[in-house]
Amino acid sequence: MMLLVRTWNVFHGNASPPRRAGFLRRMVELATSDDPDVLCLQEVPVWALRRLGSWSGMTSIGAVARPAARPGAISTWVTGLNQGFFRSGLAGQANAVLVPRSRKVSDLGSEQISAPRRERRIVQAVRLEGHPSVVVANLHATNDFRDPDVPRAEAQRSTRFVERLARPGEATVLAGDFNVADPLLEGFSAPLEGIDDVLVRNATIRERMVWPRELRMQDGVVLSDHAPLDCLVEVS
Repeated sequence: MMLLVRTWNVFHGNASPPRRAGFLRRMVELATSDDPDVLCLQEVPVWALRRLGSWSGMTSIGAVARPAARPGAISTWVTGLNQGFFRSGLAGQANAVLVPRSRKVSDLGSEQISAPRRERRIVQAVRLEGHPSVVVANLHATNDFRDPDVPRAEAQRSTRFVERLARPGEATVLAGDFNVADPLLEGFSAPLEGIDDVLVRNATIRERMVWPRELRMQDGVVLSDHAPLDCLVEVS
């Protein structure tokens, strides 16, 4: 079985460089236009979780890392005044995994991977049911370029979370924003050069492609400060 796994840090729906307007719906529609088997998103505003399904036509499973500072419509309205300025501080921050509606998927929950006194970062996991089944985990680690061992430790906590969930020999995909290029994860595939990655265990990566800048440009606007990453994963 081959799976197209895509991961994208959507930068709260902002552009590069940041603008007042938001582009999150455009991003979701673009990232799902060719029907990937799995789409892992990071830095999703909490208010958008309930809209991802209708925007994409896919099943969306979200997990909140940082709750919104204001309830519902208020945080959406205030953030909308200037997307480049009001980001996770008001609108919160979440991860989400999207899969086709034709595929049965189970939500396996989420867990905090950041240290208690740091901004809350999480890993979430789902199981793609079937024969074979696949556990997909989506993480967003802490950005700490002064100490790369911080995001490495969070990636390692993510693997321990997945190990508790995965069945013996079950294929595992760990995708997301690692915020370090070499997370040093034993038992997983070798990383790509870059902080956004897809790593696998009990599976094989056949192809990897970081989207060139022009693929995420619309009307002269570069969507997000991260490029999507595509991985073709073979599961037997």
